[in-house]
Amino acid sequence: MADLEGLKASKDYHVDTPFANQDGFFLKGINHLDWGMKKHMANIFNPKSGNTVMFAFDHGYFMGSTAGLERLDLLLPQLAPYVDCFMGTRGAIRTCVAPETAKSIALRVTSGSSMLQDDLSHEVVAVDIEDAIRMNADCMAVQTFIGADGQLSSIDNLSKVINAGMRYSIPTLGVCAVGKDMERTDRFFKLATRIIAEMGVQIVKTYDCENFEEVAAACPVPIVVAGGKKLAEQDALKLAYNVMSKGAHGVDMGRNIFQSEHPIAMAQAVCKIVHEGYTDKEAWDFFQEESHK
Repeated sequence: MADLEGLKASKDYHVDTPFANQDGFFLKGINHLDWGMKKHMANIFNPKSGNTVMFAFDHGYFMGSTAGLERLDLLLPQLAPYVDCFMGTRGAIRTCVAPETAKSIALRVTSGSSMLQDDLSHEVVAVDIEDAIRMNADCMAVQTFIGADGQLSSIDNLSKVINAGMRYSIPTLGVCAVGKDMERTDRFFKLATRIIAEMGVQIVKTYDCENFEEVAAACPVPIVVAGGKKLAEQDALKLAYNVMSKGAHGVDMGRNIFQSEHPIAMAQAVCKIVHEGYTDKEAWDFFQEESHK
């Protein structure tokens, strides 16, 4: 093990310098992967903008029926034109996403805890690679706890999914989980996102924080930022704009879309930021106009 004594803190992130090893493909860190991996990544990320709008509706696997997600069968078809990737469980996807829907799929493959438990950090790999292949998933999402009681088993889950994904050219999305006892600082997210990336994932999902541009610069694969708790629409759009301007390659909005009073307009406004370069103010004006139609 490396000697930690006298180890210097990182400081030079070259945040204004583009990722160097990107010739031949439009996404950072994917250049040397095979055709199948690149095809899945191009399904998830828009090749023109290089970004993605994910819609997370996997909350039911630990929360049950959630406000705004009571009828996935009605909500998902309405949102489909305005998002790039559906992120959900195999049960929700098979029952509520029409196979002819031309959207990429991020398949939640870990499970095991519920909101009735104090500690959500102990999960298992609940979906095997064969079922991910049968569902034609574009990536497999693994909840990853760094600094929590379940860190070792969480990293073991992540490793198993990455290894299986590499065999069959299916990307892995490492979801940087934030437990109740974990610090939500740039120091934590620099540690957690880098560990997850170095394990071999092709996408990292994380949260906004102070000095996010340094977190994004130090992560050698695309970062997608979670919307987190429900915010006022204007605040959620500001969050999306801020992280995109600091190096994120997309956002994964759940509650900030499905719990909005106008989820369709909200999804459209987020797309304007992620794919068309709208500012948060421009997107807010667009949202207000659409929500009053």
